[in-house]
Amino acid sequence: MFKGLFKKLGKDVAIDLGTANTLVYTPEKGIVIDEPSVVAINTKTEQILSVGHEAKQMLGKTPPHIQVTRPLTEGVISDYEVTEKMLKYFIDKVHQEGFSLASRPRVVIVVPLDVTEVEIKAVEDATLSAGAREVHVVQEPMAAAIGARLPIREAVGNMVVDIGGGNTEIAVISLSGVVTWKSTPIAGDEMNRNIIQYAREVFSLLVGETHAEEIKKKVGSAMTNNEHIEFPMKGRDVVTGLPKEVTISDEHIREAIERSVKTIVDYVKMTLEITPPELTADIHERGLLLVGGGALLKGLDTVISQAAEIPVRVIDDPLTAVVRGAGILLEEDELLKEVVLPSARNEK
Repeated sequence: MFKGLFKKLGKDVAIDLGTANTLVYTPEKGIVIDEPSVVAINTKTEQILSVGHEAKQMLGKTPPHIQVTRPLTEGVISDYEVTEKMLKYFIDKVHQEGFSLASRPRVVIVVPLDVTEVEIKAVEDATLSAGAREVHVVQEPMAAAIGARLPIREAVGNMVVDIGGGNTEIAVISLSGVVTWKSTPIAGDEMNRNIIQYAREVFSLLVGETHAEEIKKKVGSAMTNNEHIEFPMKGRDVVTGLPKEVTISDEHIREAIERSVKTIVDYVKMTLEITPPELTADIHERGLLLVGGGALLKGLDTVISQAAEIPVRVIDDPLTAVVRGAGILLEEDELLKEVVLPSARNEK
């Protein structure tokens, strides 16, 4: 009886709950939140001090009683209570202009391919506890394919490679379902760790995670290019313990992340090897689509294309493909019914 009324009054939201960033989409305004999945907590009072950009700026700079945490690991919830509070913060932020009756939205939220039933339940419970009226869980590559407007309902092979912060997922989609897939924790965060390790081993320099990420974005590349780029790397000297700065080049960072890039390429090839021949033929003709923050790494599309011998293209605005796909599902009930995962909650 009240379902139609709630649908008119409530602000339905789509959430891409990522290891690195959380994005929130509403049909009325599009993407309304794009913030790091980082929370700062006062351990004395158990109060949340900040969420998102403000919390990320605190990483590595806090006194003992302030803990800055990432509540998701490899795309799944590792700290339930903090995730619930973070979701509540973002949902409340979306509804600041609303009123109480409109403050319990219907939510479409995405999860990784290899998520377990227990992890699905954790996502559902956390979203409902954060203020959702109902929650629908969808696999990440499926949402990305919908966001890219691929013909997922047709009997053709659509290959999506989603390189996020915590994991890389490769999926072949046909007839509204995932046919074959592979997943690896080698993704954006692992590349940051590669750079930190390289700085220590080659330059005897201790570098922070945030600075390593900045270097990856500024000078990182998967293949040699004509342009030589240099950038200052700042940190603490391992030997003296004093501040130190060295100049690094794109060649250094390419060497640092080389193993991670090769792993991603190998997983793409492994997925193709287990894909049915008819779908492989489609992919050979149509190519694969790169989405996620890792898709922005210079030259990665070319490296994958040369290794797998298929066309590769990077979607426009790869960082938002997943949440845009989830947003489309808010307005297409029939498509949502086809791709939604079964609920893990034991409702009677």
